[in-house]
Amino acid sequence: MTKIPTTSREWIEALVSFDTTSARSNLELIEFIEAYLTSLGVPCWRTVDAGRAKANLFATVGPALAGGVVLSGHSDVVPVEGQEWSSDPFTIRESDGRLYGRGTADMKSFIAVALALVPEFLRRNLKRPVHLAVSYDEEVGCLGVPSLIDRLSRDPRRPALVIVGEPTSMRVVNAHKGVCAFETRIHGLPAHSSQPQRAANAIVAAGRIVSFLADQALTKKTQGPTDERFEPPYTSFNISKIDGGTALNIVAQDCRVVWEFRPLPEDDPEMLLGELDAFVRDEVLPELRVGSPEASIRTVPLARVPALLPEPEGAAEALARGLTGQNDSAAVSFGTEGGLFQAAGFSVVVCGPGSIDQAHQPDEFVALEQVSACEEFLRSLAAWAATD
Repeated sequence: MTKIPTTSREWIEALVSFDTTSARSNLELIEFIEAYLTSLGVPCWRTVDAGRAKANLFATVGPALAGGVVLSGHSDVVPVEGQEWSSDPFTIRESDGRLYGRGTADMKSFIAVALALVPEFLRRNLKRPVHLAVSYDEEVGCLGVPSLIDRLSRDPRRPALVIVGEPTSMRVVNAHKGVCAFETRIHGLPAHSSQPQRAANAIVAAGRIVSFLADQALTKKTQGPTDERFEPPYTSFNISKIDGGTALNIVAQDCRVVWEFRPLPEDDPEMLLGELDAFVRDEVLPELRVGSPEASIRTVPLARVPALLPEPEGAAEALARGLTGQNDSAAVSFGTEGGLFQAAGFSVVVCGPGSIDQAHQPDEFVALEQVSACEEFLRSLAAWAATD
């Protein structure tokens, strides 16, 4: 793509055209955005991954001062394989007041609106900086943004506030659940299926662990803690993948279970992990080692995303509510990079166009009225940033 977009609609179309599925590089998209911002005289810098195939981009519109607000969004999207789309997922289709395409809701539309309004921000002669942050690998565990946050935290011109533009239907969100994802790897001993006494069945051990996690899920559902701001209002669990065994007549030597739980902000994830470790150590592993003293069970983290907590007199929340005219704030069950910004000491709120109900779905869409609402929101933010 060579034509530089000007409107929010054109920017959404441009950003969606880049296939930035998490398994792929996002550098073409980052280079496209960076070239646009640089042409407007907006300074930018990057942080990159170890393989230099992906990058975060950070830009500052306005004065080079401490404070101001970060508009934060992730560039990566989830895969489209196995989904039935009505049109090319990476080409915008407009119908009935909606823009269809991968990433329209989650969350390229927010980035697009911010980029489209940069010329307006520049014309306003901002007194407070408005920063743009575009990250990678949010969809696979918020793996990219920590390097950007680390550099920001050490910057003498450190920003004060962060608005994460995840799809909230433009509701101001001041809390979300955490995300704790793991892979449990069980290694046993194979044998002919007619001689199970000579083996250590990894799938049987995995079944006991899955059953334990299911019991934990039921306990959280029925005994709490609960918080009615969330849907569901309790810490939830998901067993997402099980892989093990080689053939019908061979006792399974290996099995792995991929699973996650999403704790309420007030719930303690370390307590649950301790209970799982104790169950594996005291019950599952001893039984597995009857068949093989060398049997092992390891649970390794895949992603840890902290919950976003309501901030007493939170500056970011107060700003967002003032700009939108909303009298209260909501909570959501999905995770965002906001928890990581907050853990680093930034004041954070989540507010962006589109609905999470459309995220990760075939025929993902954002309503044009949501795009317009985001434009109004960011224009109000620019007016705020233009005042002393």
